[in-house]
Amino acid sequence: MATSSTWAQEVITCDLCDNPTQQFCNSCQISLCGDCINKHVESLKSETHDIVPFKDRRERLVFSSCAFHPNQKCEGHCQQCNVPVCFKCLTGPHSGHSVKDMSEIVQQMKEEIKKETGEIESLISKFALSGTKTDQKIYNLTEKFKTIEREGENLRKTWHEEVDSIFDALQSNIRATKDRGLTTLSSHKSMLQNSGAKLALIAKEKKKILKSNKVSDVISYESILKTIRDIPTDVHVTIPSLKFNKIPGRELSIELGEYKAILTQTSLSILSVRKLLEKAKVIASIPSGINPLGPIICTGASEAWICGGDKFVRRIDIHGSLKNKITTECDSYPADISVTRQGELIYSDTNNGTVKIARQWSIETLITLPQGWYPEGLCCARTGDVLVSMCTPDKTRHKLLCCQGQRATQEIDKDNYGQSIFKGGQYGLYVEKNNNGDICASDMNAKTVIVMDKTGRVRFCYDGTPARRNGPFQPAHIATDSLSQIIITDYINDCLHVLDQNGQFLKCVDNCGLRSPAGLSVDSEGRLWVGCYNSGDVKVIQYLE
Repeated sequence: MATSSTWAQEVITCDLCDNPTQQFCNSCQISLCGDCINKHVESLKSETHDIVPFKDRRERLVFSSCAFHPNQKCEGHCQQCNVPVCFKCLTGPHSGHSVKDMSEIVQQMKEEIKKETGEIESLISKFALSGTKTDQKIYNLTEKFKTIEREGENLRKTWHEEVDSIFDALQSNIRATKDRGLTTLSSHKSMLQNSGAKLALIAKEKKKILKSNKVSDVISYESILKTIRDIPTDVHVTIPSLKFNKIPGRELSIELGEYKAILTQTSLSILSVRKLLEKAKVIASIPSGINPLGPIICTGASEAWICGGDKFVRRIDIHGSLKNKITTECDSYPADISVTRQGELIYSDTNNGTVKIARQWSIETLITLPQGWYPEGLCCARTGDVLVSMCTPDKTRHKLLCCQGQRATQEIDKDNYGQSIFKGGQYGLYVEKNNNGDICASDMNAKTVIVMDKTGRVRFCYDGTPARRNGPFQPAHIATDSLSQIIITDYINDCLHVLDQNGQFLKCVDNCGLRSPAGLSVDSEGRLWVGCYNSGDVKVIQYLE
């Protein structure tokens, strides 16, 4: 029976509306107000209704009508057929079957429901308690990271103060050395001026003697040449040169006279205690329905943008549910996709020679490439820069363009000897920027992964040889993780290559049912999302402890 509470007392309401109850139907076991009695009787004309004042109600079971025998109630339950039966059924199709009293079954079922309800209510309490604990954990985590961020800023300040101290000392040394030199030269100049004035007087006296005819003046002459010759006419002041040696991103040494300072830097990376699992495992396999399946870029912990086969870019979660769908302006599908620090999707529109960005309500041009060049691979770096690999229409030349907003800041094309770093060919370059600032490029035309420092100088190349695969190395998409490790999909050998940041081969991931892996990205939980080009399946792989 429906109930509601008032401030003064509990009021029992009609089961058909919210008015206070006045009557009760013993036949149907429902509460009724005066207005709903006729409505109830009219809705069930075939039934007999025993309507009495609510205080005279009699609570009992309401048995369902038999589907085969009119005006008969099913007060039993056939155990053999597992269906409700009436008295007439027992002399008919259910004759000789084991029948149990329906009221006994109802009582048993109510006990089970009561028990289950108790467990559900217990779970509700547990969930509420767990929710409170989780809120506390969220608060604790937020406060802890606030502390860590403050400590990080304090360390930044301390490190800057150390560097400022080094250069303050350098500038002080420069000024002191300059002042000593100026003092020496100024003193020498004053000495020369004073000596010159005195010598002028002496010369004047000597000239008077030459004109004199007095013997005493001439005989009293004494030579002062020896004294004059000892006066220095020149002084040497050493001007030290500022010597320095720099290895970009590694070491800076400064030397000025006796002052020397050396600034060294180890590899800048996000340190982690996580290690590679001995055996990687698939934690999700998502059938995308896209064939062929192209690039993948993760957004957050459990979602990723994917594309291929058509002009749409779709965002799916780890369960395969479609969360968003964007229609691009590409003729086929984007050559590559990435996500900005603000979470906005960008993609390569090869035919139009532009990189587009998907805003909330529109598609806008983010970067327009130089005339005669077309975009391929994309990477949004943590610094906010966008790396774009681009090629000429005939695919004979490939190079990298670094952009800050719409402004190009760097082009990477040639090595120190003026030779092209990247090989011409039909395949585009895929790019990724590592935590230490290195730029990693997957060159499928050369069957090589090329890693350059932030200036564009080639640090090392990886050709797949250490992995000892049967087929030729066919590097497709590339990604880096929190350990600054480099992960490469090998399309031909159905595996992933894992390198450290210096190009040392660590292992192959080849036990996860990968078939023609191409697209690759790392989510915020450190899991790999790998797209299988031909089947369209997306494998989510745990490869770190």
